[in-house]
Amino acid sequence: MKHINIGEMVYVEGGSFEMGSNDGDSNEKPVHRVTVDDFYIGKYVVTQKELEAVMGNNPSNFQGDNLPVEQVSWDDVQEFLQKLSTKTGKNYRLPTEAEWEYAARGGHKSSGNTYSGSNRIDNVAWYDGNSNSQTHTVGTKQPNELGIYDMTGNVWEWCSDWYGSYSSNAQTNPQGSSSGSDRVLRGGSFTDDGGSCRGAYRSFNTPDDRYFDCGFRLSRTR
Repeated sequence: MKHINIGEMVYVEGGSFEMGSNDGDSNEKPVHRVTVDDFYIGKYVVTQKELEAVMGNNPSNFQGDNLPVEQVSWDDVQEFLQKLSTKTGKNYRLPTEAEWEYAARGGHKSSGNTYSGSNRIDNVAWYDGNSNSQTHTVGTKQPNELGIYDMTGNVWEWCSDWYGSYSSNAQTNPQGSSSGSDRVLRGGSFTDDGGSCRGAYRSFNTPDDRYFDCGFRLSRTR
């Protein structure tokens, strides 16, 4: 079996946090208490080199081994995850929206920043103010409190959940809506302004859509 190097994973100790924001768009409300269990998440978004090692092709618009993979739909990602899990014997998946936001906020080490790792977006993100309208090599900005890179900007990141409205109820390991027409995207991208790159900001697209500013990050439970 060919060895597949999927990059580094960061262990995220579970805990509770206030998910959402009272200062953002209406779909970020109501702020509600969420608890997540321990999990692992990619230190970096999946790169083009990593995807090509598994799939044998590279659909990205901006080409480069260590650039984020983009032009992948949510459905494409599911095929990648299945093949990667088969090749490695590990159960890879997308993070849930709650796991993503918890990790982006810095988990139990959170400093309460607006962006993932800083209140100054230029420190942690490639966004429309500094990206020159293109993606950039992963891990070239500062990491957040957990040592995770690019959770703000560079490319949007698919999450596992169907997109839906928040509940005010406290939840443990929420999985999102039970059904829907769109999947969640988080984090903002090189094409977006600071408002869309906030840790609480929510976006979505249909699961078969492919965009040059949408990629993904791996997760697994153990």
